[in-house]
Amino acid sequence: MKLASLKGGRDGRLVVVSNDLAWCADASAIAPTLQAALDDWDNLEPLLRGLAESLEHGAAPRERFHEREAASPLPRAYQWADGSAYVNHVALVRKARAADMPESFWTDPLMYQGGSDGFLGPREPIPLADEAWGCDLEAEVAVVTGDVPLGASREQALASVRLVMLSNDVSLRNLIPAEMAKGFGFFQSKPASSFSPVAVTPDALGDAWKDGKLHGAVEVELNSQPLGQADAGVDMTFDFGTLIAHAAKTRTLCAGTIIGSGTVSNRGLDGGPGKSVQDGGVGYSCLAELRTVETLAHGAPKTPFLKVGDRVRIEMRDARRHSLFGAIEQEVAPA
Repeated sequence: MKLASLKGGRDGRLVVVSNDLAWCADASAIAPTLQAALDDWDNLEPLLRGLAESLEHGAAPRERFHEREAASPLPRAYQWADGSAYVNHVALVRKARAADMPESFWTDPLMYQGGSDGFLGPREPIPLADEAWGCDLEAEVAVVTGDVPLGASREQALASVRLVMLSNDVSLRNLIPAEMAKGFGFFQSKPASSFSPVAVTPDALGDAWKDGKLHGAVEVELNSQPLGQADAGVDMTFDFGTLIAHAAKTRTLCAGTIIGSGTVSNRGLDGGPGKSVQDGGVGYSCLAELRTVETLAHGAPKTPFLKVGDRVRIEMRDARRHSLFGAIEQEVAPA
């Protein structure tokens, strides 16, 4: 089942979307918003599935689904916690700023609590007040949970996953070092994130969802040129069950909590930093990794961070090249 929120009001209007992303059916008679559906998932999910089946068979009133009319599946959420499940990414980024890499990072997930009071829509511009802040994209996978009890096991946590989607977790790289030096985490360096037009139930992803991971290439383009094609199921040190259980160690998580994977990142075939797409590798899901590899190879980065007018696209396709979640397409614009 695929769900989306069309723009309208603070929390959007819930629709069920066809598998080919061509059509949608209004679901407001079942639940006015996605958050309302998540709050009563056990009772409302079967009704939403029934509507989805009717939509696929042409038996429900329908309208064309246009991704540009979609807000984030959850335009705002009670909680957005982002992990760093791809430790290869963490190691590279820390190397770029000459920061030590503790061994515990391979056994204990990193996670920060991001701003969730308002997300950018998948086709809304990325506002940037100052290019000197070092604006970067980060292509990620994210899941939306139901209620998760305090101290949940990995199995309980994984069973709580209701929906899967993609994310662009925007970072302001040049603001990060000073914030981290204070020892109190990200804030100004993490502006509003965006999510794919469509959120998908795990069962609808078939073999692409297994072992608590989304498998498949996350295609990233910058100004219509390929930047990355890293496989989200490869080199993921911590699966989503582990990430959710980590978040729930000392607190309950309410329905509608979003948990991010961190930047998708694959090692090179030799175990070191991967190569660019142009050089035959799977490339990178953020500019920070590319700049780190350039620094290691040439002594300094040559690729700039995002500038006003740059365009970012993030998408995942199935074996038949059909889009699974729709595309995040954003242009950097003056704030």
